[in-house]
Amino acid sequence: MKKEEWLKKGYADEAIDKGMDLKAEIRRLCKEKNAVILGHFYQADEIQEIADFIGDSLALAQWAAKTDADIIVMCGVHFMGETAKILCPDKKVLIPDLNAGCSLADSCPADEFARFVNQHPEHVVISYVNTSAAVKALTDVVVTSTNAKQIVESFPQDQPIIFGPDKNLGNYINSVTGRDMLLWNGACHVHEKFSVEKILELKKQYPDAAILVHPECKGPVAKLADKVASTAGLLKYAVESDKKNFIVATESGILYEMRKKCPDKNFIPAPPEDSTCACNECNFMRLNTLSKLYNTLKYEWPEVKVDGKIAEKAIKPIQKMLDISARLGL
Repeated sequence: MKKEEWLKKGYADEAIDKGMDLKAEIRRLCKEKNAVILGHFYQADEIQEIADFIGDSLALAQWAAKTDADIIVMCGVHFMGETAKILCPDKKVLIPDLNAGCSLADSCPADEFARFVNQHPEHVVISYVNTSAAVKALTDVVVTSTNAKQIVESFPQDQPIIFGPDKNLGNYINSVTGRDMLLWNGACHVHEKFSVEKILELKKQYPDAAILVHPECKGPVAKLADKVASTAGLLKYAVESDKKNFIVATESGILYEMRKKCPDKNFIPAPPEDSTCACNECNFMRLNTLSKLYNTLKYEWPEVKVDGKIAEKAIKPIQKMLDISARLGL
């Protein structure tokens, strides 16, 4: 059942009894329909609390590839749902809100990227997972922030490489590998907003704090870091560190898992440049809510679809990423 109103809004907008125990009903529906909920680290706390598995983009792709569930509910953004569908074409993949897009993926339209790639035919094409299925179909191998360095280094030093769409991640990988990859001019609206000045102000308040930075941040911010890594890498560093205070420059959703794993440590979100807010959130990630999650399970909509011809091409670079990551133990 799909209503015209739903199609306009991009999610199943049905009233829910205020007295309902939403979490209990969500778990009941998962059991009844053999569904699994995959949640990204950047989701709101209430989503992370109920998800069957929480992880970064690499972990979510790995989990999707091996689940025996009939339904995958991707609590993240649209490209993550596409990746799950490409890996599991026989499964139903749902996303609570179709409006949950990605500014980074949007910064790399497939037609423009295709022209760019065709202008450099001698280059291997490495695309960040934060891209549409159509861009992945133009790609030789997909990477995440967890494995980008290792996958880039798996190619000969003299191999010309196109890296897209994140220029900040690409610049960081160039700096740590000595490469000179040709970069697409894209960026994440969340990670672009962190400022050196505001982080330094926090450092004055917490002089002993370790600064944790995601590689999608701008170069000057990354240079302040005690650790530059993916969300999973930053979490691992925080767990293993003997530090008590951490300034965290990535989407603030990761703080839930950091505080859960390290209840005796203090995690301070780095604020964005132009806001009085004390943290930096992805508006797209936060579109997913418990009520939308309940409705998507109940009505099995919105469903993520990927064109068959695109999926046939896109599966190859995604699988190559998973194979290399498995070989490297990532």
